Amino acid sequence: MNRMEHFFCSTSLWQRMTHRYLLPWVLSGARLGDHILEIGAGYGAATGHLLKLAPSVTSLEYDSRLLAKLTAKHHCAGLTAICGDAATLPFPDQSFSSAVAILVLHHLKNRELQDRALAEVQRVLRPGGSFFAFEINDGWIHRAAHYKSTFTPMTPGSAFARLTKVGFSKISVDFRGGGYRVSARRAAEETAKERPAAASATA
Repeated sequence: MNRMEHFFCSTSLWQRMTHRYLLPWVLSGARLGDHILEIGAGYGAATGHLLKLAPSVTSLEYDSRLLAKLTAKHHCAGLTAICGDAATLPFPDQSFSSAVAILVLHHLKNRELQDRALAEVQRVLRPGGSFFAFEINDGWIHRAAHYKSTFTPMTPGSAFARLTKVGFSKISVDFRGGGYRVSARRAAEETAKERPAAASATA
């Protein structure tokens, strides 16, 4: 992230926006279960809200400096904070009941890493588990805001095929303002033929 992103994402304004408006919309009607994986936790704007929705939250963050700030901010027995990469999740198969990624996918350097991350999310979800993401549209404003930062926009129209390829179903995409939310579910039951296909996407 660039300096402007670091500044904005660390503000109380962004945290209030996330708690009051963004997460209630992204997670509307969601069944998150008992253990949420938060991917790309950043400064923890969403973490506090997620801790109210499930007894256990595991927050993954690539930047160790941000992870230290997150753990200093949230002292809770239900929180586990881990430094790691979204494209190579350091968790066993079927570890989580749900996964949430807010403004994460466009920070991956290329489409291949995005697809690997989606496959990894599918792998670590339990059968029937749900994935929720919020992303921003491509455009000059968002490109300017990511000056000297990684910005690989994921087009909303590509979400259905890319999520289906790695084993998700019941995929939906909804729009609001300059962004969109994605929800998808790992099948409650998978055949032996389907499992290797999903796993090969992580290779």
